[in-house]
Amino acid sequence: MEPKRRYVAVAGTIGAGKTSLTAWLVKRYGFRPFYEPNDDNPYLADFYADMKRWALQSQLFFLAHKIKLHQELDRARAEGPVVIDRTVYEDAEIFARNLHRQGVLDKRDFGVYYTLYEGIRESLRPPDLLIALTCSLRATKRRIQSRGRAMEAAIPDAYLRRLHRLYEEWFEGYALSPIVRIDTTDLDYVENLVDLIELQRRVDEALG
Repeated sequence: MEPKRRYVAVAGTIGAGKTSLTAWLVKRYGFRPFYEPNDDNPYLADFYADMKRWALQSQLFFLAHKIKLHQELDRARAEGPVVIDRTVYEDAEIFARNLHRQGVLDKRDFGVYYTLYEGIRESLRPPDLLIALTCSLRATKRRIQSRGRAMEAAIPDAYLRRLHRLYEEWFEGYALSPIVRIDTTDLDYVENLVDLIELQRRVDEALG
């Protein structure tokens, strides 16, 4: 199937199924995948030692590298359909905003960061479709446990709840492109054929 919507973004909180869905889109529709950069953030050690001092620098590093990824994606669209696993929007709307609400990123620094982000957002072509994945906190914790990643296992429930709330707020107000929301709490589209068929129906319809 050749999708009419050739630039798709997959967004969602930890454990919502972004990577699995991205891999499925690649296999079914021939999308070229773009993943979050793995470049080591040189500010992270300083950030964890003194969060308020280094929060802005750390977030700016992540934003700069995500912009570069989006620019590469934009050039690749001319050659075929593309999909990105986590967007530049989430850097600001979810993670930087969370630091601001926690009091780690103060009002002045968050204002500077967000103004820069807004200018960048206006210069980037939005996706043809945003696939917004949600799931319950219970499902998030179960998937974190099954993945066995030590860093994720140490994440406090309070932090996960804040991410869930921020994603819900962002999805509710998202207006840059069409959006299809999929609750993956009870979906297992990796192992369950019935769930996979339902996912395929919804995504086929959304992609045109």
